[in-house]
Amino acid sequence: MGKIIAIANQKGGVGKTTTTVNLAASLGVLEKKVLLIDADPQANATSGLGIDVDSVEKGTYQLLEHTMHVDEVIMQTDSPNVDLIPAHIDLVAIEIELVDKDNREYMLKEALANLGDRYDYILIDCAPSLGLLTLNALTAADSVMIPIQCEYFALEGLGKLLNTVKSVQKIHNNDLDIEGMLLTMYDSRLRLSNQVVEEVKKHFADMVFDTIIQRNVRLSEAPSYGESIIKYDASSKGASNYLNLANEILKKNKEKV
Repeated sequence: MGKIIAIANQKGGVGKTTTTVNLAASLGVLEKKVLLIDADPQANATSGLGIDVDSVEKGTYQLLEHTMHVDEVIMQTDSPNVDLIPAHIDLVAIEIELVDKDNREYMLKEALANLGDRYDYILIDCAPSLGLLTLNALTAADSVMIPIQCEYFALEGLGKLLNTVKSVQKIHNNDLDIEGMLLTMYDSRLRLSNQVVEEVKKHFADMVFDTIIQRNVRLSEAPSYGESIIKYDASSKGASNYLNLANEILKKNKEKV
C-alpha cells in the first residue's frame, strides 16, 4: 500500500484542507497516484475538488461504518491521478455511532487494508478536532503532517496535538511518524509572520518543512470554483508553493522527482 499521510491540527483555519487538496493535485501532476480521503464532516476537500457535496451518497461515512467496501466509495476527480473518498455532513454522526463498537479506533485502518498497491500516496483531510475521526486517521496513517498558521496563536494547542500523536504511537500505532510541520499563510511583510517562522523552526528544527505556503489570493479563490490551485492558476505563487512541497515530500521519501 502507498504511504498514508494524515493532515491534522485541531485548530481550525490553519490550511489543512487547502494543503490536502493542493498537495494531492501537485503529487498527481508529478505522476503519483493519489487517493484523498475526506474525513471532515464539513466536506470542504470534497467540494474543493469540484464534487457537489449534496449529491454524495457514499463515502467516508459508509467506509467507517463498514457498510461498503473501499472500492465502492472511491470516485474519480478532474485532477490528474487523484481519486477521492468524499464526505457528507452525515459524517458528524459517526463519532456517536462508533463509540460502542469494538476496535473503534481501527475502523479506517481495517477498511483501507484492501486497497493493495494501486496508490502511491493516500492523504487524509482530518476534522479540526481530536475526536474519533482524527484518531481513526492517525491510527491508519504512516505519518502526520501538521499545518501551522503564521499567526499569533500558531503554537496554541500544538502541545495537545503532539501529546495525542504520542498517545496514538504508544497505544494504537507504533509506526506513526511526524511527516513534518508546514508553515502556512505566511506574509513576508509582517513581522509577526517572521517571528512565528523563527519560533517554530527554533523549537522543532528538522521537523519543519523547508517549503512555506505564502498568503496568495489565487489560493483563496480556487476552492470557490471547485478546483485545486494547480488547475485554477498553475502560474500562481500558491501553485509553486504546493509543487515545491510535493517535491520535498518525494525527496524525503526517497522517490525520484
